[in-house]
Amino acid sequence: MQVVKERAISKAQMQDFYRRMLLIRRFEEACSEWYMRGKIGGFLHLYIGEEACAVGSISCLKPADYIVSHYREHGHALARGLDPKRLMAELFGRTTGTSKGKGGSMHLFDASKGFLGGYAIVGGMLPIACGLGVAARERGEQQVALAFFGDGAVNEGEFHESINLASLWKLPVVFFCENNGFGMGTAIQKTFSGPAIYKLANSYGIPGAQVDGMDVLAVYQATSEAVERARSGAGPSFVEALTYRFRGHSMADPVQYRKKEEETRWRQRDPILHFPKKLKDDGVATAEDLQRIEQGVDSVMEEAVRFADASPEPPPEELYTDILAE
Repeated sequence: MQVVKERAISKAQMQDFYRRMLLIRRFEEACSEWYMRGKIGGFLHLYIGEEACAVGSISCLKPADYIVSHYREHGHALARGLDPKRLMAELFGRTTGTSKGKGGSMHLFDASKGFLGGYAIVGGMLPIACGLGVAARERGEQQVALAFFGDGAVNEGEFHESINLASLWKLPVVFFCENNGFGMGTAIQKTFSGPAIYKLANSYGIPGAQVDGMDVLAVYQATSEAVERARSGAGPSFVEALTYRFRGHSMADPVQYRKKEEETRWRQRDPILHFPKKLKDDGVATAEDLQRIEQGVDSVMEEAVRFADASPEPPPEELYTDILAE
């Protein structure tokens, strides 16, 4: 799949790309801090380094479109516009959270935003994306389902079954692979024998593209084409974004399997450092503009932590609610 027509991007939208990427970074840094302080429990998988993937791709969607994601989904939720206060409260396990504090880090959900969950089962969101595509088509609506998954999911049966079905039925699904080079602690070279993940799309007769996942504009342009194709009724597409997580698989990961030289090389491409420089160099934002954005993000995060910490914990009887859908 080749990008044939670049979308025009306004100065305001360019600045908003930076604001949302920075918000994700600051949110994740706060999560790390408050996890260490014991306010956040369970598993915690940080999205630090991959911000351009979430912001670039989700910016292509309309409000009525759907998103399903994996368990490293904080960034996707924030890029979609979920309230940082409610997200942090969910991680704190408080009643004001997006799922009343009962979903936690791996199960963020907000149907009002079309954000239909982070899924802890690797590849488990992909059949759900197909189901959403079927539902949209049966209702005669032009909704698109954007499905995020990691490189570790391509060896799961759900991956192949879902892409095959989406291709056969021309479902409005965009399969977005965030290839950060490792499935947990195993390098992709040890688990995938093909030349490139995106070329798997050829086997199922759908367009595939590989994009620089550290470049928010490149992600935006590539995903825009895929979304437009899906919305037009032409069927699904596959986007592979080459990216890197700067932290371990989870907070429990000492990251002893990666070489320091590799980490240093990727950190030199950090979108949080490069994109604001590009905005200044291109005359899209002044130093004052960037400072205003950064101060605004810091204020949002301070309020999010205050809100979460002040919110009540769910009472014991909440164990017996929201467990059956009639």
